[in-house]
Amino acid sequence: MNIRKRYLPAGWYPSDQKSTLNKIETMVKGLCISTANAVAGVVPHAGWEFSGRVALEVFASIKTKADTIVVVGGHLSQASGIYAAFEQGYETPLGIIDADLELLAEIKKGIPVKEDITADNTVEIQLPFLKYYFPESKALWMRAAPSSQALQLSRVLFEAEKALKRKIIVIGSTDLTHYGLNYGFMPKGTGKQAVVWVKEENDKRIIQALVEQRLEQALEYALSDHSACSAGGAVTAAGFACEKGLKQGKLLSYLTSWDIYPSESFVGYAGIIYSKE
Repeated sequence: MNIRKRYLPAGWYPSDQKSTLNKIETMVKGLCISTANAVAGVVPHAGWEFSGRVALEVFASIKTKADTIVVVGGHLSQASGIYAAFEQGYETPLGIIDADLELLAEIKKGIPVKEDITADNTVEIQLPFLKYYFPESKALWMRAAPSSQALQLSRVLFEAEKALKRKIIVIGSTDLTHYGLNYGFMPKGTGKQAVVWVKEENDKRIIQALVEQRLEQALEYALSDHSACSAGGAVTAAGFACEKGLKQGKLLSYLTSWDIYPSESFVGYAGIIYSKE
């Protein structure tokens, strides 16, 4: 069996089963977990110490049973297109997740897909959560450019779900504004005024667009405002929810790395869910 091996070091998430289970169970304590018949969600993808609880709240809130969880990341240019891992499974500290290669073959009928051979945190960081909350489900590792192709992928996923007669949940993985000298982006200077601007203006604008499913605007904001590093993944998930007839998402939680470890360089994180309730 051809398995995609773990790439990220233990500082991103634990390296063994016991530590991973302990970390998940510790993080979930104190979270206000809603129950949702969800079809899609948006999660951040930093190391678990920073954004793990935000992502975990989304996974923990999804009570829908699914045959396959499609995780769509990013870190791509507008012209990059669509990528997918072609391996038969994915390694996690909680065991191997089987890949849904039948679904991938169906997707390829509707949109060109390149093989993803690049090490990437946007998808890998989510896999242990997926294995913990959906132990019987298959998965599909994908990445989408921040362009109209992300919306095309959402339509193709919807049609593939119908064609194969299976239940799919789509998770889009993106962090929000990367602010500060480390990222070469600091239009509001430094200090608390910069944090307030990121929270109350720059991140808020794209979050509202994703929640309200104004997806072309979300792509525009991400590119013009530097407010998302992997908007293609988020837009694919939100677009899939649109295809399923959902009109609006729900913001479950939001914070920045500054809230955890104050620094002049910081990143925003949001957890959004799209459900039928």
